[in-house]
Amino acid sequence: MIQNRKKMRLLRIVILVIGALWVWASAPPPGSITEGKIPAPQKGFLAPNFTLENLDGGKVTLSDYRGQAVLINLWATWCPPCRAEMPDMQEAFEMNQERGFVILAINATNQDHLSAVDNFVKDHNLTFPILLDSKGEVSQLYQLRSLPTSFFVDTEGIIQDVIVGGPMSGALLRTRIENLLPEKP
Repeated sequence: MIQNRKKMRLLRIVILVIGALWVWASAPPPGSITEGKIPAPQKGFLAPNFTLENLDGGKVTLSDYRGQAVLINLWATWCPPCRAEMPDMQEAFEMNQERGFVILAINATNQDHLSAVDNFVKDHNLTFPILLDSKGEVSQLYQLRSLPTSFFVDTEGIIQDVIVGGPMSGALLRTRIENLLPEKP
């Protein structure tokens, strides 16, 4: 009877050791999981990554801007609120780009005309990156329902605010940008 108890105890210890080894061996390597930062186009989630062409034909990838505060703005030239907020966005970009702020203005090119985009950028002297969503992939990825839609992304890549519709006022832009950027020295 005592011998049976010892065997059972030894069996339990062996099972526990094997289980612990299995858990240790099957753990994912560091950096291979999102660490709780699941990509989703909503406040509090990691901004879904994308790569789009800019007006010069170069590729721009969102994750390359990690460490900077980013305003992702989805827009079109035919959209009156989009047109109205662009001057304030250009001013905000000029005032804050040295502090690590960037605007990625994503034109819904699948709903627009490339020539109209080019003319619009020149007419408004826009200097921030203009990206072309020619297939509507980013519009779909970010669940675009209305133009304009803006996502304020912090330096860790987390969406801190989403503004659907517009135009955004200069005051709203300044407030949201200040919340994303480190304090001025």
